[in-house]
Amino acid sequence: MDGNGRWAKEHGKIRTAGHQAGAEVLKDIVKAADALGVKVLTVYVFSTENWKRPQMEVDFIMQLLGAYLKKEIPEFNANNVQVRFIGSRNGLPESVLEELDLVLQSTAKNTGIILNLAINYGGREEIVSATKKIVGAVQSGDLKVEDIDEKCFENFLYTGDLPAPDLLIRTGGDFRISNFLLWQLAYTEIWTTETYWPDFTPELLQTAVAEFGKRERRFGGLGN
Repeated sequence: MDGNGRWAKEHGKIRTAGHQAGAEVLKDIVKAADALGVKVLTVYVFSTENWKRPQMEVDFIMQLLGAYLKKEIPEFNANNVQVRFIGSRNGLPESVLEELDLVLQSTAKNTGIILNLAINYGGREEIVSATKKIVGAVQSGDLKVEDIDEKCFENFLYTGDLPAPDLLIRTGGDFRISNFLLWQLAYTEIWTTETYWPDFTPELLQTAVAEFGKRERRFGGLGN
């Protein structure tokens, strides 16, 4: 969900106003994705690298995140949205963790679209974390080295019980994956747009999905 700060600058506003606008957009996109039949929507909320930003901006994002989670619980439940979390809890403010745990618990039994929030998330950190868990399992005797394969490794990732993404949508005009789902994106289709996240619309989501539907996915094979 890129471009909040640049959107704010172009509109003569401070960067935090862009984050506020972006949070409002997410609600519409979740509903639109659900209407399109999307089963899992993973959104990159805050990366492990985002801590490098000015402290005032980081503090605002954390406050906004906590308020968003608390405010949206009735909406999530009304729309049968199951909220999940991927990332590291280490370093996140206690207030955010409390609201996060509340929304996870409150929506756990919902059976509709899964909204997967990547907060304090980094693809490299996820792979290192999975590796440490595997080493621990081997040392404890719960796992044999010869049983470690790609499927086994995937089970130790944050997304262990979720399918690999079919489509990555990158807003803001950048052409990189920025440490997002490094393992999972191996054969994901990528669609980019110059549009900043606060201006991203359900119509643009439909365009991205329609474009995805025209692509031939070969997964390393020859295709048709």
